[in-house]
Amino acid sequence: MRDWLRMTAGDLGRGIGRGEIDPEALTETYLAAIDAHPLRARIYSVVTHERARAEAAAAGARARAGQRLGPLDGVPISWKDLFDSAGVATEAGSALLKGRVPEHDAEVLRNATAAGLVCLGKTHMSELAFSGLGLNPVTATPPCVNDADAVPGGSSSGAAASVAFGLAACGIGSDTGGSVRIPSAWNDLVGLKTTAGRVSLRGVVPLCAKFDTVGPLARSVEDAALMLAALEGGRGMDLRGATIRGLRFAALQTVVLDDIRPEPGAAYEAAVARLREAGAVVEEIKSEEVAEAMPLSPALFTGEAYGLWRDVIEAAPDKMFAPILERFRSGREISAADYVAAWRRLEELRAHWVARVAGYDAVLMPSAPNLPPDLDRLMNDADYYVTENLLTLRNTRVGNLMGLCAVTLPTGMPGCGIMLCGLPMQEERLLRVAAAVESALI
Repeated sequence: MRDWLRMTAGDLGRGIGRGEIDPEALTETYLAAIDAHPLRARIYSVVTHERARAEAAAAGARARAGQRLGPLDGVPISWKDLFDSAGVATEAGSALLKGRVPEHDAEVLRNATAAGLVCLGKTHMSELAFSGLGLNPVTATPPCVNDADAVPGGSSSGAAASVAFGLAACGIGSDTGGSVRIPSAWNDLVGLKTTAGRVSLRGVVPLCAKFDTVGPLARSVEDAALMLAALEGGRGMDLRGATIRGLRFAALQTVVLDDIRPEPGAAYEAAVARLREAGAVVEEIKSEEVAEAMPLSPALFTGEAYGLWRDVIEAAPDKMFAPILERFRSGREISAADYVAAWRRLEELRAHWVARVAGYDAVLMPSAPNLPPDLDRLMNDADYYVTENLLTLRNTRVGNLMGLCAVTLPTGMPGCGIMLCGLPMQEERLLRVAAAVESALI
């Protein structure tokens, strides 16, 4: 049964379908592992034992009756602590929301439950989702699977840890500037950033509503595809037969390679070389759109974030971790005119980007230009905190600014991912390409 804790969600689902895995025994195995884990309190904010057992029992009954709801019916997963769950605290990693207990599940949680997935509980996260590092001294900082002294990446930090440490078959997180992809990359997982507007945000605590997205942190591309279908209440796509040969990739040179650290740089170059060896065409490109869009980030992100949270924050600013408070408050300097002008220009840049990359199957870049930073130094060196936080989110932000779907895959070097960016609303195409890349990199 211990092997169940390392199997993909897809394999667990197939085992249930064949009658080889009982959903109740599977859920009890996960619950026991969570309860016994020495780092449980740093990964899960709440473990929903009763709900998980009830959902597993129902999944078991359906399996025995031959009436399974879908390929993941009976598979246990975790949820980032910004997805509303009825009767269970949803506090978004912030003391500002302490004691917040919603009456209803978020729409994506309802959809996943309707597909038979088992909710194990809620995972810790960066405060109000406004950091790529995963550091949260207000509630808890989850561990990094590759470095006990480092942060795990954020803001979906606990979601990544729950999967990487074998305490969930998949984790559901959110991505506004890289919050699914960074913790996935640093913990050697597959992380899918969906296109803004594709997956429902009803019942999800917001950060920047125009950029917020929902996506899975998983053990395989197949799992990411299956979870996307479950979150949307749809049917999973068929990834069989995906091949790397003949695919055309654009390797972005603008911004994303600047100041890259040796390990991520070497891992990325090796991964690109393997894609070429497997039969892919990789062409280097530059992008004026990315270069111009990056400086628009403060107006677009901090302006909206502070506008959404200003009244709550200023009612009790002492409850916040100082660097997060400072980052929110930087939005005070953004005028309405600056915000509108930035969005208008960004929409023009997005159109130019699509025209530039339309002939490629995906755009490639390193998922993160750095490795997970040291936790203690982040807490004691303000300049180090600012530098690492901004660098961490730089590459992933390309996908958010350009309005793309994107996925990060492990390269085989710990903590180093390769990112594939697709066109807006083209998740199915991107996942098929990612499945081919995954096979070439294994």
